[in-house]
Amino acid sequence: MSTDKLTYMANQIATFFKSQPGTDQPDRIAAHLKDFWEPRMREKFLALVDAGGVGMDPLGIAASAKLR
Repeated sequence: MSTDKLTYMANQIATFFKSQPGTDQPDRIAAHLKDFWEPRMREKFLALVDAGGVGMDPLGIAASAKLR
């Protein structure tokens, strides 16, 4: 999977959770990624965040800390 596609998917998830009530969106995004993304996708996501998270929604970047 390309980095652009992975970033796009992560941003879609972040956008969805932004619309949900509460303040635990990073936790819920991390839970979603654990439940529905295969380990290779999660590893690539974390590598992208570690490389600066270019183009990623800040909420998705915040979720990466919960995913580790």
